[in-house]
Amino acid sequence: MAEHSPPDIPADFVLKVASSLKAVDAAAWDACAHPQGAPESASEDDPANPFISHAFLSALEESGSAVARTGWAPAHVLVEDGEGQLLACAPCYRKSHSRGEYVFDSGWADAYERAGGSYYPKLQVSVPFTPATGRRLLVRPGPRAALAREAAIGALRALRAQTGSSSIHLTFLPKADWDDLGARGFLQRTDQQFHWLNDGYASFEGFLEALASRKRKAIRRERRDAVANDIVIERLTGAAITEAHWDAFFTFYMDTGSRKWGRPYLTRAFFSLIGERMADKVLLVMARRGGRYVAGAINFIGGDALYGRNWGCIEDHPFLHFEICYYQAIEFAIERGFSRVEAGAQGEHKLARGYRAVTTYSAHDLADPSLRKAVADYLARERSYVASLHEEYEEHAPFRKA
Repeated sequence: MAEHSPPDIPADFVLKVASSLKAVDAAAWDACAHPQGAPESASEDDPANPFISHAFLSALEESGSAVARTGWAPAHVLVEDGEGQLLACAPCYRKSHSRGEYVFDSGWADAYERAGGSYYPKLQVSVPFTPATGRRLLVRPGPRAALAREAAIGALRALRAQTGSSSIHLTFLPKADWDDLGARGFLQRTDQQFHWLNDGYASFEGFLEALASRKRKAIRRERRDAVANDIVIERLTGAAITEAHWDAFFTFYMDTGSRKWGRPYLTRAFFSLIGERMADKVLLVMARRGGRYVAGAINFIGGDALYGRNWGCIEDHPFLHFEICYYQAIEFAIERGFSRVEAGAQGEHKLARGYRAVTTYSAHDLADPSLRKAVADYLARERSYVASLHEEYEEHAPFRKA
């Protein structure tokens, strides 16, 4: 681990950059990511967000999914006190491309390269391949938390300069962090996702009753048709998930990934590591027909939210995608009393199935003044467009009018 010392931090603070999470104690990392006693609330900042845990992030590295060879060179920022206690950290990667991020800046890169600049490498502070909102500046609670947070931001900027990186990108932030970073000079960007929001529904039928009649009938028909061909749906979590399940699911994942992206991001080993380390945080929804699995979706379980991530199939059946990815997730969230289901990036078709438009936030710090000005002008226009689009989506929400 290399050490750095930007100015204006307490003298006993030590700033480090870890090239692997193997160098970071898991309990110390998780004490920053999931502080004990954090209030559970129906907020955008899930206190038990599974993706910022040491188990999830280290599985990405150890499986060969997020490593230097794939363009995700770990460069995690750490802030320690004089006794070696970890006070703050940030999952950071030195990127040689812009794939697997879901906040698209390739246009910025192309323009900068044409002007003679070098956009890559850049620093990406995020969870690789995971468009889910969560904290990126992870700080252990305590009397020095604010100072540790400041030190982490300073360390990111120092790392950008030291590595010759063009920029820092913190993506899928809680709005409070977005506001704070904006006040510190980071450029602010918004986008849209579609989440299912729990309005205190007691059952799936209770949720359907809140929808307009036409939408309600359509969903009931889709659910019937999805399982019409002797399809059985299974929900699996914890010890019920076996390597055979992961084998089947990985086949589905590879099929979808190869068609959508050309090269899937996650390796087979990643799913085994997740099964070993955090199976209780996984909900695997599988469809079986004629004695074999034909489709499946993986979700991750937070403290107040269910996060839909990947899906795939080896047989095409009408509406099976909606049943496995959306309706089963909604039912599970209602049973657990979760405030929401986050179904990942894109997908206006989710609106017709009871999902709502939700704004997402990212912050960007660009070193070159000319690039910064051009991007700032673009983002001002983009934020206005996103706000207008949000209003339009709300006008067309499928719920019954009051």
